[in-house]
Amino acid sequence: MAESQYDSLPLREGGGAADKKDDDSKGVKLQAKMSLLNGITVIVGSIIGSGIFISPTGVLENTGSINLSLVVWVASGVFSMVGAYCYAELGCMINKSGADYAYIMDTFGPFLAFMRLWVECMIVRPCSQTVVALTFSVYALKPFYPTCEPPYTSAALLAAVSICVLTFVNCYSVTWATRVQDIFTFAKLLALVIIIITGIYMLALGETANFTWDNTQTDVTKIALSFYSGLFAYNGWNYLNFIIEELKDPVRNLPRAIAISIILVTLVYVLTNIAFYTTLSPMEVLSSNAVAVSFAQVHYGYMAWIIPMFVAMSTFGGLNGILLTSSRLFYAGAREGQMPEILTMIQVNRLTPAPAVLFVALLSLVYLTSSDIFALINYVGFATWLSIGAGVLCLPVLRWTQPNLVRPIRVNLFWPIIYIIATIFITIMPMIAKPVETGFGLIIILSGVPVYLVCIAWKKKPAVINKSIAAATRQVQKLMMVVGEE
Repeated sequence: MAESQYDSLPLREGGGAADKKDDDSKGVKLQAKMSLLNGITVIVGSIIGSGIFISPTGVLENTGSINLSLVVWVASGVFSMVGAYCYAELGCMINKSGADYAYIMDTFGPFLAFMRLWVECMIVRPCSQTVVALTFSVYALKPFYPTCEPPYTSAALLAAVSICVLTFVNCYSVTWATRVQDIFTFAKLLALVIIIITGIYMLALGETANFTWDNTQTDVTKIALSFYSGLFAYNGWNYLNFIIEELKDPVRNLPRAIAISIILVTLVYVLTNIAFYTTLSPMEVLSSNAVAVSFAQVHYGYMAWIIPMFVAMSTFGGLNGILLTSSRLFYAGAREGQMPEILTMIQVNRLTPAPAVLFVALLSLVYLTSSDIFALINYVGFATWLSIGAGVLCLPVLRWTQPNLVRPIRVNLFWPIIYIIATIFITIMPMIAKPVETGFGLIIILSGVPVYLVCIAWKKKPAVINKSIAAATRQVQKLMMVVGEE
């Protein structure tokens, strides 16, 4: 029965099992099920991960003083808001999943879009997911290893289990995935609220001795690196754009979700840092591998275990956010013909991009076997900001080349220009400071050129290759019960 039922499944069109969907489904495609609240939790849950809990030392060690570090935290939030404001126009104008990949594709063409896709999909996203999964497992195991680090094998196994569980959730239901995001976002905000309330209490007691400009750094390169660390903590503000096709009323909800989320995150980040510095001196912060845990040990006594628990919950929510949005980037790339066609397909019963979700998860599990994933992320970290800068550059370019496009939101060109200039600054300065890492990063990025030439630019492939790819695609379709989007 199964053979006869799915033999006729087309590669690009819905059919067979898809016809069994009721009229409300309007065919096999991604559904707009996400509300404004879901959009906010996706952004907040993606931005707030383990960083704010574990170690905000990157900003402090490059600014030198606590007061300047707080200025950098605020400025990084404002900078992220400007970028998100530009992305709001792009997202409502180019209403496609994939965010900056889709914008670069429409503006600069397939080659630059593929280079963005190559680094993001093959290295940055799966590596980030692996790191977040490992962080989750380390803190989830902390109660069982209170005086030492958990064994790597145990942490890796739990990380693999967490990836597999969330893969099932994201394959089974978009609603389930967004509910997981909602729950764990509220949990991480609760943890930060506890820390912030403690900090406010300490301020009321007059604990302000650490808030000085002493040892403020004047080296421009160092200050640029502090922004690099600060902006890394805000990374994720553009994640809702990756799944915009699944957002209800995006013209209304996208800019609102972005504005509410980034203002909330900036406020929480700054207040959390203030709370830390009411108790911990600059030396204590710089010497701590987990600032939030050190803070909890001072104030919460035998209840200090709640912070590692909340860090684990925070990273679990962040892991879900990365998987949810990354799968849509793979999906968007495949829809443009720049990744295997199977990744464009939708599960006929669950209406989820199951092949794309599974592909992201498998890459993450592969990287889990490597000990160099942190190095890989550091090597291509600057490429992320180059890509986002290129995405913002699309806005003024499209104003010039396609002035008649419908723009429900219209941003003053002053903002993208300022953002592009600032992006160039924070990209070039770390390159000067860390030329070796930058060199390795460029090699990794350029490795996508031969892949593009062979897999994308080479149109007239031998018939045997095309037939083999089509046969393999059809077999996976039958196995996963997926068809092309209508």
